[in-house]
Amino acid sequence: MSAWVGLLRGHAALTRALNADLVADHGLTLNDYEVLLRLSRAPERKMRRVDLAEQVLLTASGITRLLDGLQASGYVDKAACSSDARVTYAVLTEAGLEKLRSAAVVHVAGIHAKFAEHYSDVELATLAELLSRLDGSEPDGEACKPE
Repeated sequence: MSAWVGLLRGHAALTRALNADLVADHGLTLNDYEVLLRLSRAPERKMRRVDLAEQVLLTASGITRLLDGLQASGYVDKAACSSDARVTYAVLTEAGLEKLRSAAVVHVAGIHAKFAEHYSDVELATLAELLSRLDGSEPDGEACKPE
């Protein structure tokens, strides 16, 4: 149980700290950053809103509120699907890509300072492998950087 409690507490502390850095320096939350990042990696920099919600673990109303804010800031646009009127896409704008790139500098530096510097390279590789077992994914050292 101590490992579980440590994981939860560590995640909560790191999430608060990294979110505070992004908000203070770039006016983005961690969820905003993750949405911009996922859009930057998507084909044509666009994704169905429902798929985006699923990937960032938000409800339909949660992703709508988040995307409305990003759209108001000029970082994301809406696009309709030509073959299915029920489908709406979120599309990363050039301004959104530039915002993501500038925020990535702060975010990645924060990850190094608040997390990675506490472990050796061997420990980080072991931790990445162990945590990847939880969702069946492969460890991805570049998961926080835009492409």
